[in-house]
Amino acid sequence: MTTPASASRWRDICHNALWKQNPGLVQLLGLCPVLAISNTAVNALALGLATTLVTTLSGSAVAAARQWIPNDIRNPVFIIIIATLVTCVDLAMNAWLHGLYLVLGIFIPLITTNCIVLARAEAFASRNSVRAAALDGLMMGLGLTLVLLLLGGLREILGKGTLFDGAHLLLGEAGHALVLHLVPAEAHYQFLLAMLPPGGFIGLALLIAAKNWLDERARQRATRNASQPAPTTSRVASTE
Repeated sequence: MTTPASASRWRDICHNALWKQNPGLVQLLGLCPVLAISNTAVNALALGLATTLVTTLSGSAVAAARQWIPNDIRNPVFIIIIATLVTCVDLAMNAWLHGLYLVLGIFIPLITTNCIVLARAEAFASRNSVRAAALDGLMMGLGLTLVLLLLGGLREILGKGTLFDGAHLLLGEAGHALVLHLVPAEAHYQFLLAMLPPGGFIGLALLIAAKNWLDERARQRATRNASQPAPTTSRVASTE
């Protein structure tokens, strides 16, 4: 049975991973895939989901085995666990999503060295229960995926005038129906800056600026609410 205290803890884990300590916008971890693969929404989504799967499973595995891992060798053991899971994901994508596997290339094996995965294993999973570590890994991965998807969609729209181009690589032939052509294909539109690495830096900076602006608005609203005097109620005695 879920108690109010445990429910509050789950909410804190989700809020911390998705917003307060978002790995892509706040911690600025895993910038290599964020900037290199986020040139289209589909590429960004695929790598984000692969990373989410690894962070969830690695967090659960580390939390389950933490009492048997000597403190002096915990980091090498964590890396072995992560590398094993990444190898499984890499082989699965090569077998079932080969076209997408060729597009993502080296960035799938590089999940092993992604700072997000190892950082959560060290900072959270090695100190918490399996359920909490699994939820933290899932939310951290989804937080990164959302950043990748937003950045990839923004760069694809500005750079190619399309959205979800290449969805068939992830979803099969049905993915062709999801492609949106915001600029007619015959126009041969292309904005190269958005598709190159500088476009990734600029797009990420815009997303970070937007988050900071929303956080500042929330702080100002909280300050105004705190400075307002509490409403007072007056009781009027009634006489018969």
